[in-house]
Amino acid sequence: MPIPIVNSIASWFLKKRFHQIELFLKYPVDVQNELLQNLIYKARFTEIGKEFDFSSIKTYREFAERVPITDYEQNEARIERARRGETNIFWPTPIKWFAKSSGTTNSKSKFIPVSDDSLADCHYAASKDLLCMYLNNNSDSQLFVGKGLRLGGSKELYNENGTVYGDLSAILIDNMPFWAEYSSTPKNEISLLANWETKMQAIVNETIWENVTSLAGVPSWMLVLLNNVVETTGKDNLFDIWPNLEVYFHGGVSFDPYIEQYNRLLPKDTFRYYEIYNASEGFFAIQDRNANKELLLMLDYGIFYEFIPMDDYGTPSEKVIPLEEVEINKNYAIVITTNAGLWRYKVGDTVRFTSINPFRIKVTGRTKHHINAFGEELIIENAEAALRKATTLTNSEIIDYTAAPIFMEGKEKGAHEWIIEFKTPPKDCSSFMHLLDQSLQEVNSDYEAKRFNNTTLKAPTVHIARDKLFYDWLKVKNKLGGQHKVPRLSNSREYLEELLNLNSQ
Repeated sequence: MPIPIVNSIASWFLKKRFHQIELFLKYPVDVQNELLQNLIYKARFTEIGKEFDFSSIKTYREFAERVPITDYEQNEARIERARRGETNIFWPTPIKWFAKSSGTTNSKSKFIPVSDDSLADCHYAASKDLLCMYLNNNSDSQLFVGKGLRLGGSKELYNENGTVYGDLSAILIDNMPFWAEYSSTPKNEISLLANWETKMQAIVNETIWENVTSLAGVPSWMLVLLNNVVETTGKDNLFDIWPNLEVYFHGGVSFDPYIEQYNRLLPKDTFRYYEIYNASEGFFAIQDRNANKELLLMLDYGIFYEFIPMDDYGTPSEKVIPLEEVEINKNYAIVITTNAGLWRYKVGDTVRFTSINPFRIKVTGRTKHHINAFGEELIIENAEAALRKATTLTNSEIIDYTAAPIFMEGKEKGAHEWIIEFKTPPKDCSSFMHLLDQSLQEVNSDYEAKRFNNTTLKAPTVHIARDKLFYDWLKVKNKLGGQHKVPRLSNSREYLEELLNLNSQ
């Protein structure tokens, strides 16, 4: 299809969609409340709808008082029944697809239901919106001159009653219309290969001959692929291979640790980065402006949002609030009710609102991925800000890292212990450790208080990991590629001990 025609179609869709976006920008609470009522009405005759008498719920307050907050473990039995083919349990339409997700490298997998409604009205709608917002902000874009390089996960078939499970990215690829595959690379058969290392080389071999104009995937795994592309071709940077490359759509993990490495692979000031916030449970937010890392919370994708202030998360005084009660610059855990049958479900992510008119957010971490062994409340946002400053001051670069507490023993004070794999290590590890410690104190007052005069915490310990340590660790766990992530922070020493042991072998 000629580019002017494609751009005209995109422009038409853009104008039509922007009218709907303006509606939730202007009336966010009304749009969310109407959406909640629609979800309740649609599911009123399901098993869960009858259990909580959805037919009689008229207000958000009634909904909040009647339906409990849940996590995966509390939904697991019902989800397993749905995977065996039972219907009308938590959503009225049959659910064939289940997104396999661990969120971390835990051996236990989660199987998140993906309904036809959530595929069409959430995940695919978000993909269209992302392109529309990008094109609206960049009228000179030549995105459709070439193809988008997508890096997804593998797909496995669950052999009972026709249900299917796999990485969400693979489910989306497998359900895409034919024209979407035509505009993407690699081919579906390569995208869905189960063996990560085989797939990696196959993607390189196919895509280096294509006219790639955009990239989409998780930053950590995309970086592995792009380094392989440069190594295979012997070129200096990606523009020598794909001269029309103009944007990278990324999400899944924080981009901060990888920025400098991407800038070297993509050395043009005009190259654009667009962040998204999606998960197996839904597509939540999109960067809607150039060069601005704040994400617009999308309020009409069939997801109703609630939030738990992290100040009292997991305590007897824990409270849950609707969107209209959130405040700027406070850390919240997300609770969602969705058009795939998740009811008041804790996603496990934390966000901070940067604006409430409109509602814009930044992802700050995971509810379980923080260190609070000594009251220091260290979250991923703090850790990555401090690491970035320390690497800048020491001219070093990080590939991966994780950290855990050193617990108090007898009269010994506690501390934090880090293991970091560097692409470019610092010349002086002790200087890096000191700068990291100082930077953490600058961004986290609780950490600073615990470190004051070594009151509670001693200075952190930093280990330099051998080459490919984290890659090998994930490979041992059969967690290469897709949406698998290294847990950055943990109150448990489990991950750290495994990595230290592997590092010494």
